[in-house]
Amino acid sequence: MASSSNNFNKFHYHYDPNNDSMNQFFQEQYNNQFEAAEEQIPEEKTTRTHIDRQREEGHERLWNDYFSDNPTYTTKQFRRRFRMNKSLFLRIVNRLSEEVPYFKPKKDATFRNGFSPIQQCTAAIRLLAYGLGADSVDEYLRMSESTSRKCLEHFVVGIVDLFGAEYLRRPTQADLQRLLFYGELRGFPGMVGSIDCMHWKWKNCPTAWKGMYSRGTSKPTIVLEAVASQDLWIWHAFFGAPGTCNDLNVLDQSPVFNDIIYGRAPEVTYYVNGNEYNLAYYLTDGIYPEWATFVKSIPQPQHPKHRLFAEKQEGARKDVERAFGVLQSRFAMIKNPSLLWSKGKIAYIMRACLILHNMIVEDERDSYTLYDAHEFQQEDGTRNIPDLSFSVNMSTNLEGLGDGHTIVRDRQAHQKLKEDLIEHIWNKFGNM
Repeated sequence: MASSSNNFNKFHYHYDPNNDSMNQFFQEQYNNQFEAAEEQIPEEKTTRTHIDRQREEGHERLWNDYFSDNPTYTTKQFRRRFRMNKSLFLRIVNRLSEEVPYFKPKKDATFRNGFSPIQQCTAAIRLLAYGLGADSVDEYLRMSESTSRKCLEHFVVGIVDLFGAEYLRRPTQADLQRLLFYGELRGFPGMVGSIDCMHWKWKNCPTAWKGMYSRGTSKPTIVLEAVASQDLWIWHAFFGAPGTCNDLNVLDQSPVFNDIIYGRAPEVTYYVNGNEYNLAYYLTDGIYPEWATFVKSIPQPQHPKHRLFAEKQEGARKDVERAFGVLQSRFAMIKNPSLLWSKGKIAYIMRACLILHNMIVEDERDSYTLYDAHEFQQEDGTRNIPDLSFSVNMSTNLEGLGDGHTIVRDRQAHQKLKEDLIEHIWNKFGNM
């Protein structure tokens, strides 16, 4: 025990208050830290730079260029840059300024006028039409990047809320009559359009979702399924399926046949090659199944009747392809990869572009349609249309639900209709 105590005392440190060297060392360290703290200059807080953009001058320039009594640019240039006629654009602006609070004219705290509805709608249309960055309208409209982005978001929501029910509607009785009339002229009685899918690239897809939205090594995409008629009107749009889905997977999710399945669809009566049919159909490409509501082409036709049918079917089926091409040409934002993160905002932009597309089609349909609209009227003023019956015979209970699926997926009805159409087209166009 004594040896252990001696060893401990041998190495134990005793503080000596008279040791000046240790006190001097700690004093130097303290002085160095104090001087370094005094030399540090606090960083100035960065404030947001204020830019007086003179938004009133932007409105005046825009008004003089396009909307005054003697505008700088012509009507043709307005149509090219705004993708629509001036009357339609002003109709949209007036409706938004009346019913959407964001677009109503207002003043700031200094009683200075804010951006006019024409400026806000022009910024949104330019971003949709040209697919540029949000700050691309700053120099002309005097609008900042954040403000133009807000204008776009409120614009697409307003378009969907105010015009969606009218311009993404189901075909009315008059619409069906017109579709059936033009389908008969093209050799396809009972046809109400063509169906296909389009992919929109999603550049800023979240990393966790890329596997679900990418097919193979390609970029992430979101699928749009649409039905279009000869005049490029889009009657049905289903958007949001992941890019890994093909047309059949999208069809399984799509509500395109819900009206038929649940007994809400109008019953259309028409005749092909002397046989009566009561279910309208779409023209499709080869991937779609052989259902009673689809008519596909004939691959590698050998017989003259089959070659003529394939030629007519493939030509008419391009309506939906033309609609996709025109839609992307009008609105470059949905042609370029999407830079947004939110899928909900992407869906609103797509839906708004479809509505605007249909509004433009309605406004300009008579200027580019391949058929004379007066052919739709007989000499006595009545419409030259097939007989239509809007009585609903399918039940909406569970048993009727199964009946609806059976009617839509009837392969025998598909083959019979296809054979009758081959004979009908040969009798109608075979001698030309």
